[in-house]
Amino acid sequence: MKLYHDYIFDLYGTLVDIRTNEEQRVLWNKLSLLYGYYGADYLPQVLHESYLSLVYAKEKLKQYSKQERYSHEAYPEIPIEEVFTELYTSKGVQPSDELILHTGQMFRVMSTLHIRLYAGAKELLQQLRANGSRVFLLSNAQRIFTEYELKYLQIYDCFDGILISSDYGVKKPDERFFKLLLQKYSIDPKEALMIGNDLSSDIAGAKNVGIDTFYIHSAISPKTTADKTSADYSMNHMNLKRLQKLLLYKSKER
Repeated sequence: MKLYHDYIFDLYGTLVDIRTNEEQRVLWNKLSLLYGYYGADYLPQVLHESYLSLVYAKEKLKQYSKQERYSHEAYPEIPIEEVFTELYTSKGVQPSDELILHTGQMFRVMSTLHIRLYAGAKELLQQLRANGSRVFLLSNAQRIFTEYELKYLQIYDCFDGILISSDYGVKKPDERFFKLLLQKYSIDPKEALMIGNDLSSDIAGAKNVGIDTFYIHSAISPKTTADKTSADYSMNHMNLKRLQKLLLYKSKER
């Protein structure tokens, strides 16, 4: 491996193991109860259908396949707060920002089956920075969820910069998202390494802007026909402690 000055990480499936299920009946039962508390009455099934219709409309898609997204991303290219807001306003309720935050976080908590760091994740980030490298997060995600999850997992302060797709209306593998990060933090793509668990989103996207790549196959890596040899480096299973040894061994040679 060559030496790198900047390390760019994906989040879900790379540093964080998460499972969500937004189709659970109990989620929509509880969420409809919350909406009802504030004067926006929905039957659970109607609330679910209305939520999906708003998402589809905002993405300007007439049809949407579940296979085209990963549940942990929660429609990352649109600000999901807009959807929760419109579900209130369509019933004549003007929600406060605090209520939207509360609603969105209840939705996330109720749909999350588990969330935890992969072993060695925090130590990897800390050691890279301690060895003089910069560490960035480039995530297809919702800030209303992800910012709080980063703080809950105690890695929010482990990055030199964080870009979340819902803030920019664009997501990986779109090269515009990568270029936003490069420009904002004056990153030389030749001196950067993208580390992620998605061959299309992380690896192909980074390669398109001249960034070297390290693919890690995790339990929630999406199925794809892409060849993992398209990455400059790869690991067949999740092992961040091994990754730390690889990267830090090289950094000590600087």
